[in-house]
Amino acid sequence: MSAVPAPPSPWLLEWRRALEQAAREGPALDLACGRGRNARAAAGWGVPVVGLDRNAEFLAELRAAAGASDLPVTCVRADLETTHGIPVRAGSCGAILVFRFLFRPLAAAIQEALAPGGLLLYETFTTNQRMLGHGPRQEGFLLAPGELPSLFPRLRVQAHWEGICAAGAKPEAVARLAARRP
Repeated sequence: MSAVPAPPSPWLLEWRRALEQAAREGPALDLACGRGRNARAAAGWGVPVVGLDRNAEFLAELRAAAGASDLPVTCVRADLETTHGIPVRAGSCGAILVFRFLFRPLAAAIQEALAPGGLLLYETFTTNQRMLGHGPRQEGFLLAPGELPSLFPRLRVQAHWEGICAAGAKPEAVARLAARRP
């Protein structure tokens, strides 16, 4: 188990109040949550979170950390890169968090899983990441310029940003989206 959790995304921190408000409509679903850096932060604000990932070890780590801190986190193991989609009811999520994960075929299911008024916070790598010499390089893991909002045509974009951010140890080329289901 890692001693110090990675800090949450600055994008999540920026949208904290909106996330807390959206959670009134249902839990926040953290897709491909990994060790739960964003799930832990949101749960620490009192937001009920469902952390979903295919890595059993990461989920066990998140479950233990959440239990030790009495955080409202439920862990679910599922592989999102299958034809099974997202294992939640349509319209049941007050918010969906997607950070550093891209599987384009899930876009429609993400839109469907959001409750009316639900908030999507998305951040992942763009093709410009290749120029930085680290991180993902495969086309399937990188967004083209302007692609992220186009994946969610049924949502109302509240904010969209693309560029190089240097919040972590190394700079990253990312796209960020905050959007709501009408």
